[in-house]
Amino acid sequence: MIRRLNTSLLRIVALFSVVSIVCQAQSPSSLTLHVRDVTLNGQARSVGHLSPMQTMRLVLVLPLRNQAALEAFLKELYDPSSASYRHYLTVEEFTAKYGPSQEDYDAVIRFAEANGLTVVGTSRNRVNVDVTGSVANIEKAFHLTMGAYMHPTENRTFYAPDREPTVNLPFPLWHIAGLDNYSIPHPAGLHHRNLSVGSNATTGSGPSNSFLGSDMRAAYYGGTALTGAGQSLGLVEYYGTDLNDLYTYYNNVHQPLNVPITLLSTDGTSTSCFAPLCDDTEQTLDMTQALGMAPGLSSLVVYVGSSDVAIFNAMATASTLNAQLSSSWSWFPADPSTDDPYFQEFAAQGQNLFQASGDSGAWNPTMIYVYPADDPYVTSVGGTDLTTSGAGGAWSSETAWVDGGGGISTHGYPIPSWQTAAASGCSSCSKTNRNGPDVSANANFTFYVCANQSGCTANSYGGTSFAAPMWAGYLALVNQQSVANGHSAVGFINPSLYAIGEGSSYGSDFHDIVSGSNGYSATTRYDLATGWGSPNGTGLINAVV
Repeated sequence: MIRRLNTSLLRIVALFSVVSIVCQAQSPSSLTLHVRDVTLNGQARSVGHLSPMQTMRLVLVLPLRNQAALEAFLKELYDPSSASYRHYLTVEEFTAKYGPSQEDYDAVIRFAEANGLTVVGTSRNRVNVDVTGSVANIEKAFHLTMGAYMHPTENRTFYAPDREPTVNLPFPLWHIAGLDNYSIPHPAGLHHRNLSVGSNATTGSGPSNSFLGSDMRAAYYGGTALTGAGQSLGLVEYYGTDLNDLYTYYNNVHQPLNVPITLLSTDGTSTSCFAPLCDDTEQTLDMTQALGMAPGLSSLVVYVGSSDVAIFNAMATASTLNAQLSSSWSWFPADPSTDDPYFQEFAAQGQNLFQASGDSGAWNPTMIYVYPADDPYVTSVGGTDLTTSGAGGAWSSETAWVDGGGGISTHGYPIPSWQTAAASGCSSCSKTNRNGPDVSANANFTFYVCANQSGCTANSYGGTSFAAPMWAGYLALVNQQSVANGHSAVGFINPSLYAIGEGSSYGSDFHDIVSGSNGYSATTRYDLATGWGSPNGTGLINAVV
């Protein structure tokens, strides 16, 4: 269900919904929506009920505490004039100040066990409680019926609750994940080229002039000193991968792979993916793009899970936090505020999530698979068509990519304050709602890709899926430089990016992309096709630091 959010935004970073806070004091149910419009209006035809004996896995999510204090803290945290600027919290500090209380967390565990559910996972920030149980026990615990429905637009059935869940607790839950599978996550920015259309690849160093991850490093960084050393990067993935595909890529391009890679299951989801039953194209290209930009990372962690709440909470509570995160997946949540607690914790702990903006051109209200690219808490990454000076060469020119996602928020997110000045100078931008993308990078069908142990392809795949992990790798260079300068990581970078974009050094910090269109025309400075543009070497690194 697309719902317009009535949120209050900080001057620096968007925060929780005022409406949700009010509801928290009034309702013993949950603070987010779970029921889909299509099951209420009859668009999704009922085809029966789930078997009472079927086992399901759910995640019971508790709301954060001390919201007003958290808002005040984040305001100071991202105010360059504040003594608290970039003084981030550890997971333990965040939990003590803003996480659910131990008393409430224990109450949820007791509630689950009393209702015949088995607790199979807990989290150190006391936000998630993972449980399994039969459909019969889930229906009894949450006072609902689990129905089966025919999907209105896809050739499959899905399961979903017939009403909003309620719980016998003295306080509301934030969300209950896993009650439906109406929306199946899919790559947000991965498309295969129509083979009847010729390739635009002319200057890559890979086969058939295709671009490698290292070509993006040469074009957008252009230096050698920074490699991402000391930095850890995390990738959102809904399926596992076959690392042999990654090894094949590096063997074929004759480059070393020296970064330790961890495949981490966040909820029991398999970390393996073998063709033909599983396609790991997205997973492999995410790794090659991040590693191409930052070949000296201390670690690359692939977070594999079946739900957004499982993946994001694992990222927010990792024993070693990844300051740079990337997602190339999109899904359609029943409530677009569901992931706000995790995004807010990212900001408090100095983490930044890059999100592919999609490959369907300009956003419009009928597009249901935009989320979370239009969420104010993420850095939305659009697409361009890049030309370099030659194989492994410097940036030469760039235009907006026709399929790159961008536009005005389809979920009605209010415009964050750090974007208001940019929107005022953008004729197509909304002055009241969130605009995207924030930045962009090459996404045309000009890449070398290995996947599924079925061989490698040149210039067949493109998309903002390539641009988002590249930006995460670039942020690793930024954070390496920041640490070398004696500072902390730079954290949530959108406020800084927009301040730089409005500044006098913009031309030396970004490649301003002024031609091409995704439905919106690229213009001078900020636009709805390419955001602020692509990174301009060390200029942007120094400016953000």
